[in-house]
Amino acid sequence: MFSKGQIVFGVLFFVVFAVIVGYQYRKDIKIHKRFYKGSFWVLLAFIAFIGLISAIKFLL
Repeated sequence: MFSKGQIVFGVLFFVVFAVIVGYQYRKDIKIHKRFYKGSFWVLLAFIAFIGLISAIKFLL
């Protein structure tokens, strides 16, 4: 399906991308704390809403 070179490229790309995203997040952590205070609750509510929709779908 995929050649060995494609798999190596995909893995390396993912690792480098994750490192860059992590570095940028650490660099901007003070800004995130100031502007996105309370966003955890929004994420939690969104996950609960999706869970509720899934529960209703499977129970009905």
